[in-house]
Amino acid sequence: MPHRLRASIDAKSPKDNRLLAALPQATYDLLLPHLEPAAMPLGMAVYESGGVQGYVYFPTTSIVSLLYVLENGSSAEIAITGNDGLVGIALFMGGETTPSRAVVQSAGAGYRLKASVMKKEFENDAALQHLMLRYTQALITQMSQTAVCNRHHSVDQQLCRWLLLSLDRLPASDLVMTQELIANMLGVRREGVTEAAGRLQTAGLIEYHRGHIRVIDRNGLEERVCECYAVVKKEYDRLLPDSVSSLVH
Repeated sequence: MPHRLRASIDAKSPKDNRLLAALPQATYDLLLPHLEPAAMPLGMAVYESGGVQGYVYFPTTSIVSLLYVLENGSSAEIAITGNDGLVGIALFMGGETTPSRAVVQSAGAGYRLKASVMKKEFENDAALQHLMLRYTQALITQMSQTAVCNRHHSVDQQLCRWLLLSLDRLPASDLVMTQELIANMLGVRREGVTEAAGRLQTAGLIEYHRGHIRVIDRNGLEERVCECYAVVKKEYDRLLPDSVSSLVH
């Protein structure tokens, strides 16, 4: 890895990932020597459907979308992960592979941990196992609620949910994202996203320009969003109370 790139990645601590920050210090100290800084550029495939996962990833300043891809190439998002969690739960859940695909949807960085290290520590460390399983339950809740939201709520509401969930998993209020990619995430036509984003921008809730989205009125988004966002947030807060507290570096 080029020195300049490594320096930019090292600017963030592993504890900027809330799961890593929530670990007991002894467990964190065991993992720290094995955590490798990783650049996570927009569009990077963290893993492919059915592919072997050599690492788990802990995003710090990026967001990864978990997608299900159909035979005709169309896709729909089933969940997102950012600094709240990790990518690659199949490694410690016993499945090794998964039919979903993981793609970076908002560029940034994170840390990665070799699969062999993750599996060994998961089996031997009760604290790590407990936290990972609670995170998995929260992720399953997000997947279930996403399916309900995509089936029953408007594109405007889906976009608000998606923006709020993304904000909760990023250290800033800006997202580097295209409308085409958002449409792929939500499983809707690009025109639908363009219209929905236009309405939110006209209402003064967001600014959108050439792949950059800036949220300028979070309260306004929360007033428009469906109940799906609150259900997911409440479950994450319930299952991972330590991971949403102030991080200690």
